[in-house]
Parts: sequence; C-alpha cells; structure tokens
Amino acid sequence: MITNYKLVLLVALLWSISGSAQQDSQYTQYMYNTANMNPAYAGSRGVLSIFGLHRTQWVGLDGAPTTNSFALHSPIGISKVGLGLSFINERIGPSDENSISADFSYTIRASETFKLAFGLKATANLLNIDYTKLDIYDPNDPRFQRNIEDSFTPNIGAGAYLYSENTYVGLSIPNFLETKHYQDDGNYSVAKERMHFYLMGGHVFELSSTLKFKPSVLAKIVEGAPLQADISANFLFSEKLTLGSAYRWDAAVSVMAGFQISEGLFVGYAYDTETTKLATYNSGSHEIFLRFELFKSYDGTASPRFF
Repeated sequence: MITNYKLVLLVALLWSISGSAQQDSQYTQYMYNTANMNPAYAGSRGVLSIFGLHRTQWVGLDGAPTTNSFALHSPIGISKVGLGLSFINERIGPSDENSISADFSYTIRASETFKLAFGLKATANLLNIDYTKLDIYDPNDPRFQRNIEDSFTPNIGAGAYLYSENTYVGLSIPNFLETKHYQDDGNYSVAKERMHFYLMGGHVFELSSTLKFKPSVLAKIVEGAPLQADISANFLFSEKLTLGSAYRWDAAVSVMAGFQISEGLFVGYAYDTETTKLATYNSGSHEIFLRFELFKSYDGTASPRFF
C-alpha cells in the first residue's frame, strides 16, 4: 500500500493532476530509443531493427514509475518508405497505461551525404487506475470511489529527421491532441495529455582507428513543466564497447555502458542518480535495453551508423 506521505510525493512529482502537464516516458538512453519519440526515424537504419527497454525509476520510492518499451521498424524494400510499430507500458502508483503506436516515414535525399525523413505517428492509449492500491485518508472521497478501466484516448504525431552516417538532427511532436486521459465526475482530478516538443541531435567524431566520441543532446519542451535537457557523451572502443555519462538538467547524472555482442545484437545499461531533494527518498534509477537487427539491407551491407 502507498502511504499518505508517499502519495503526496507522487501527486506532486508524478501524476501532475489538476491541470498541469502529463509527462511522456523518460529515457536516459534516448539516442537508441528514437523510434518512440520521432516517427521519422522508422526505417532509417536500413535494416529490420527490434528494440526492447526496461526502466525502473527512483528505486525505493513506493509507486515510482516503471516503464517497459518495445519497438520495431524497417524500410520497405528499396522504396523511400519506412514502417514501425511500438508499445509502451508505464506504471506509476495506482495507474497503469499502455500506448500502442504505428509509424510511417518517407525519406528523400537532401545532399550527397544527408537524408531527410518525414514521419507520422498514430497512437492508441489505454489507462487503468486501481484506487485500492492507495492508503486513502478519506474512504468517502468521491475521487476514489470507482476504478478507471481501459480509458481510451487516440492521438497523432509527426516528426522530421535529418541524418548521415555520423550526424543526426531530429524534431518531433509525438502527440498533437491534448486529450484527457481521465476526468472524474466532480472535475476534482484531471490527467491530461500535453503537447511535447522534442529536439535531438548527435555526432560521431573519429578520434582514432579504434576510438570514437559520440556526444548527443535531447531537449523536451512541454506546457506547464520546466525545460528538460539531456546532454550525453559516449565513447566507442573498437566498435564493441561503449562507455559514457549524461547530465539531465537540474535533475540527474547518469553513467552508461553498452556492448556489441554480435553483428546484430547490442545491449546497454544506464544508472541515474538524482541531483534534487528527491535523492533522499530513492537509490537511483536503472535502465537496460536490447537491440536486435537483421543485417540484410538491400545493398548487401550492414548499417555503419552508431545511433
């Protein structure tokens, strides 16, 4: 059961109920999880790419977010079209939300070295809230009398993605519609989807024949919430081992590691520690992912890109 004190923390920090912003899922290793944020990324790697991620946030804080994400995307033959499908499950306190998205991208050549892709995203959201998981101060409070079951809201999004073999820049809005996930009968509590703007970019610098430097940045803007910026720096050793660190503006610092197990299999891990007062109540966040790719691109070569 979630105690009254921890429920206050959840309401203040997670749910953002009563008119403020409902945040999208948060990822430390966003540079590998682009498909969930930008539909124009679909098919950009030139292969069938399958990605799975698990994130446990703020370990030790009862009811803190747990996120499971799955995505697959691929180019369609030798056409300029890419298709993708993604699934996100996020649990926060008594809430359990599932999002299923379909992505479409169309790519044109912008120059000899760069391609420019445009993408569309269609999403279905299903929200469940089980109030029996709460230690409610007033059992007669009208806000907690009926559980929410499979509350459905649709959404649409779009994005653009400019990339070469060693550089990328992306801009996306995954959800255009500011839909209400939930609103109780007395208008006491509202969980509302806000429009999120994502700006991302990265570059690979070749420092030597066995060492590459991969800085990247992700900025997220949403109404009713402060600007969130993630600045990351990864080093790639012998095209096998990746080590790096990241800083989330006014929120957390992270360490990251990844290993290319085989030509098509890449695994990664990240650990976050809070830089806010919230650090007193948790022992950090853990994130692990697995990316599997079928290296059968239509020119007979594997994608040389590192993002």
